[in-house]
Order: sequence, then C-alpha cells, then structure tokens
Amino acid sequence: MLGANLRQLAGTSVSISALCRELGINRTQFNRYLAGESFPRPDVLHRICTYFGVDARILLEPVDQISTVDEGILRHPAIADFLGSAARPVPEEDFPSGFYRFSRRSFLTEDSYVTGVVYVFRADDGTFMKGFEAKDAMRQQGLSMSPAMREFRGAILPQSDGVAALVSRKGASTASFNYLARVPTFENNYWVGYTARTVREGVAGRRIERLVFEYVARKLKDVLPAARGAGFCTADDLIPYHRQLLQVGTPFS
Repeated sequence: MLGANLRQLAGTSVSISALCRELGINRTQFNRYLAGESFPRPDVLHRICTYFGVDARILLEPVDQISTVDEGILRHPAIADFLGSAARPVPEEDFPSGFYRFSRRSFLTEDSYVTGVVYVFRADDGTFMKGFEAKDAMRQQGLSMSPAMREFRGAILPQSDGVAALVSRKGASTASFNYLARVPTFENNYWVGYTARTVREGVAGRRIERLVFEYVARKLKDVLPAARGAGFCTADDLIPYHRQLLQVGTPFS
C-alpha cells in the first residue's frame, strides 16, 4: 500500500530524482519504498507525510480515502459535540466583511476611552479580524510601539445571538474574549457587547468593559477619517451613539 500511495503522490513531481532531493532521501532507498521492499524509519515517514500533506495512514489505506483537511481543534473528537458548532462559518449578513469602528473604556485609565478601527475578513470558511493597538496604550504598558508589536488578530465565531471573538497580539501570552450582539438601528450597522482580558485578578487595571462596533465601509478610503481619530479620548469626545451604547457612567453588570 505504501508503494502504491507513493507512486500516486510522486506523480505530481517533476521527477523522482528531484523529489528525492527535496525530501532528503537517497534515490535507491526511495525506489525500495516504491517497490514495497522497505519501509521508512519514523522520522523519514514523518518527512514524507509532511511534504505531501498526509499522515501515517498511507502505510495502510489508499491515499484517495485519506482526508487531508485540517478541521481545527474545535472539531477534535474530544470536544466536537460540545464546541464543534462554533467552528461553522459566520454568515456575511450577520457580521459583514469590511472595516469597523470600535469604542470601549480604557482598561487602565478610569476616565479615558479607546477608539480604533478593525478589519474583518474571510478566508477558508473562517471569519477573522485584525487591527492595531493604540500607541498610547502600548506606551502605558511599557511595550514596543512598533507596528509588528501593536498588531492584533482574532478568530470570530458564531453565537446564538451574535458573535464571539478570541483576539491576541502576535506571540502574546494573553488574549481578550469579545462578545457582540447586533443593535436594531436604521442601517443595522451597530453591535454592542463586552471585551474581557485574560489576566489575573489584581493586575493593574480592569478586566472587562463594554464594547461597541460600528460597521463603516469595505473600502479603505472610506474609513480613513475614523482611522485618523483612533486612540485615547474622553467620554465627551465619543460619537454620541457610541457613548449611549457604552452607557457611560453605568457600572458593567
């Protein structure tokens, strides 16, 4: 079975010699695999499987019957019946792709608010977001203000009455959990919920705040005014409807 599978997989290569060079396997030894006269060591088998995007089942099953789709951790058999439905696509009409303006109270400063812009996009049946932390927020935490350090990304998951998102900066050991539900408005372009930091109790600042998302546009030129105003501001500087949805002055419950 291994030989038959390797012959089929190798059929897409320019030549067996070129394939052996890319795999780092002796041509004579690879021919023995093709002929079914020998089996690769575990480390060599791993190299072959990684190259072709398959797994060790090529030793026992026809390659056409082996699924190579990575369904992700949420669909792992251990939790698929519990969290698997969260991995389904988010319908475009429920949370459109494009640019959003957001507002929330600062985690670190009682009387300050943070505004910014995020971009929501879709790829491989997934819904994702990306954006940049405010420079002042990074400065207050003693962190680098470089674009690479300020960038955050997240995965968006459907919920029964809204969406949830797990967001983090690149390589960060903490994240934030966000929940948003649509607010009925004339243009149907507002969501309100909350964001929570994954930090210990007692760490400087608060851990949870209300959050507002406003769908702005799909084109970058249309969102530039909102992007230029991103950063810290006071409650009086907030967009009036953002201020209303954030319930400024009312404790979060």
